[in-house]
Amino acid sequence: MRTKCHGRVIGTLVGCTALVLTVTGTASAQPAHRAGLGRQTLPADDGWAAYGTGTTGGAGADAAHVYTVTTWEQFKAALADGGSAPKIVRVKGTIDADGPSCDTFAVPGYDFATYLKTYDPAVWGRTRNLDGEPADSPEGLRRASAAHQDAYVKAAVPANTTIVGIGKDAGFKGASLQITGVDNVIVRNLAFESPLDCFPQWDPTDTADGNWNSEYDSAVVYGSTHVWMDHNTFTDGDHPDSTLPHYYGRIFEQHDGELDIVKGADYVTASWNVFEDHDKTILIGNSDSAATAAVDRGHLKVTFHHNLFSNLVERAPRVRFGQVDSYNNHFVAGDDYGYSYGVGMESAIVAEHNAFTLPDGVRTGSILKKWKEAPLTADDNYVNGRPTDLIAVHNAEVPGETLRSGAGWTPVLRTRVDPARAVPGLVDHCAGAGRLR
Repeated sequence: MRTKCHGRVIGTLVGCTALVLTVTGTASAQPAHRAGLGRQTLPADDGWAAYGTGTTGGAGADAAHVYTVTTWEQFKAALADGGSAPKIVRVKGTIDADGPSCDTFAVPGYDFATYLKTYDPAVWGRTRNLDGEPADSPEGLRRASAAHQDAYVKAAVPANTTIVGIGKDAGFKGASLQITGVDNVIVRNLAFESPLDCFPQWDPTDTADGNWNSEYDSAVVYGSTHVWMDHNTFTDGDHPDSTLPHYYGRIFEQHDGELDIVKGADYVTASWNVFEDHDKTILIGNSDSAATAAVDRGHLKVTFHHNLFSNLVERAPRVRFGQVDSYNNHFVAGDDYGYSYGVGMESAIVAEHNAFTLPDGVRTGSILKKWKEAPLTADDNYVNGRPTDLIAVHNAEVPGETLRSGAGWTPVLRTRVDPARAVPGLVDHCAGAGRLR
């Protein structure tokens, strides 16, 4: 059987049919390859982002608010132009967003060798963090330098915006999209190479051994609603963690997350993306605190479907508070695999019809990780081609981490649901940037 990946023939695999999208201004739906990508909107019932008003992004933009950009400066200017009027930003080629070098962000007087000497645990100890250090201290100079990088690599995405890659090689190196406090955003067909934090902070009190903590997710959905992330690729690119140095006996961690959904964000659909070669991948809800609970409780409704999660360590996703529907995803574990689903405070995860490919030595019970008491639904999942009760296997293999079944809700916002056995062939060939025309 010949197979089409959203309208494009890819071979003889089973299951990849043309995706139908509603296009603003037309009387009927059309296949994705027939309409301009910027005018396409989220199909009805396609995950939580379809709830209520749905997600149309900038599909209604007039000609004056359609931009084609090839540089970081052009991209940020296009986002700022016209406020929240509907806009389409077409990204052509790979845009370098991480600046000429880390040295260009450093303030006068900052010196990393001095920083290492000052806060060496043998000198500073491990009982107090660096937050109270004055502005003229090595830590204060680090903070000022980090602020320069922060202003450069972050781009604020306004409401009613579609950002779409044109062609096979569109994307960003080192960008951090900030989708903050807005409604109705679409991000599609883009490759994101994770930002590399030039100025991680040392925290000697983070675990018994201390940790380097970094900033800058590739994309953050912060207090926003109706966001569709589709056919994107997220990776560490040329700077995987294996290439990073170690100081004080800990990895000099320069990566944060690939996609975070936090602070009361709601109605998000992530479909047909690739998340690969990363450690802390996706965080939904960023704290157990009472203040965070007051903001997040009743929100953080997110759908993940037809995504490829490959060679990740953890957080695919880790969830607090949210009602998360995760179906028809393919999880491919590597040697450093920790877990996929993190079951956190008051989370309500439904994980169904997914496929997991685990190498020898990785236990099936590690797919789920319990952080707090929260029931979940995990039905019709396949591990290495075999139907597997993830909860039962977890409870048998992980002593002291008993999980309960039953998330307490049933997803209704789904389009097609593919057989779990067909998911690897379907998702591996159709997910990610460069697939849409």
